[in-house]
Amino acid sequence: MILRAYERAIFKRYLLPQRGEGFIFVAAAFSFTAVMLGVAALVIVMSVMNGVRSDLFDKIVGLNGHAVVQGFGGRIDDWQDVLKQAKATPGVVSATPLIEQPLLASFSGRVEGVLVRGMTVADIRKNDVLGGKVLQGSLDSLTPGSGNIALGSELARNLGVTAGSMVTIINPQGRSTPFGTVPREIAYRVSAIFEIGVYDFDKAYIVMPMEDAQLLLLTGDQVGMIEVKVTDPDKVGAILQPLAEKVATKAVISDWRSMNASLFEALSIERVAMFIILSLIILVAAFNIISSLIMLVRAKTRDMAILRTMGASRDSVMRIFIAIGLAIGVSGTLVGMGVGFGLLFFRQNVLRGFEIITGQSLWDPSIRFLTELPSKPDPFEIIGIAVMTIVFSFLATLYPAYKAANTDPVQVLRYE
Repeated sequence: MILRAYERAIFKRYLLPQRGEGFIFVAAAFSFTAVMLGVAALVIVMSVMNGVRSDLFDKIVGLNGHAVVQGFGGRIDDWQDVLKQAKATPGVVSATPLIEQPLLASFSGRVEGVLVRGMTVADIRKNDVLGGKVLQGSLDSLTPGSGNIALGSELARNLGVTAGSMVTIINPQGRSTPFGTVPREIAYRVSAIFEIGVYDFDKAYIVMPMEDAQLLLLTGDQVGMIEVKVTDPDKVGAILQPLAEKVATKAVISDWRSMNASLFEALSIERVAMFIILSLIILVAAFNIISSLIMLVRAKTRDMAILRTMGASRDSVMRIFIAIGLAIGVSGTLVGMGVGFGLLFFRQNVLRGFEIITGQSLWDPSIRFLTELPSKPDPFEIIGIAVMTIVFSFLATLYPAYKAANTDPVQVLRYE
């Protein structure tokens, strides 16, 4: 908004506190603070929600793929043929054979339920999620027949093991004897402890070479599923439709949306709800701008009357008060973004500080899924928050500016 020289002078004068106008300044300061806090809250919450969804998606998909070809009965006999068909499907980036089986793990009298995952050595080496944060040992030691395994960090903590410990994995479906089925127990050396960052995975996963998993489970040359990654996760159903038709008699394909539908739908609903609730803070700030401007108009009625008698137009008066309201809104928006980005940058330190003050664990991985508070600001979303705030601020100025512009100098100055 372009102001004339005298309009700018009046604008600057009205923004600064004058003698006897401290209450008006305090009201304007509250409006600025409300805008700042509303914008900061929206930036922080929306960025954290985006980060949670993005981290969960990347880690879940990074470990389980965009889809899995699951054999009927949990086994795929001719998996080599299915693997070739999957890799030959247009739009498929990679296909990986897997074995997954819930079993038991024991160490020093402690027993935990685990999910044993058998993978080819090449797939273990190139998996970014597994190799992203190895806390102890190395995944390079996982070779067929070595008797080495890798554990999730929470599982290692629950069992009390470290790299080099010997853990016994128990397969209830062991060998049959005249006295019944004897569980199969094999001791393995923990050669690596990794942290995926998703609590449910870190507390359950044991990774071993494919050949060792087949020997443990007595499956022979079979796999349980084939993990598939595609070029566009949002079109995974259409991309894998030809493959689904080819393997319809022996396997079923489940994509990431069906496997984690309830989780991602809950996150989407929570994200929308939080945006609506926090937007109310900005709406309240807009009402504060209205009230502060109304008080300013009432305090400056005589000044407006004098300006009108000196030739100032209604449009000039309106521009002055609209500029004042926009100044509060724009400055509050900019400072709020700065505060929001600052808190996001130091979010882990801020979170620890609140935990120390309250004595409570505010980010429990067993509840939040992720081990750390994530953040992923969306530029378009940030721009949308700024535009929404400025629009609310502009709309809040219209009524007070209109009242100021329609001041009747004759009525105001009649008894001066």
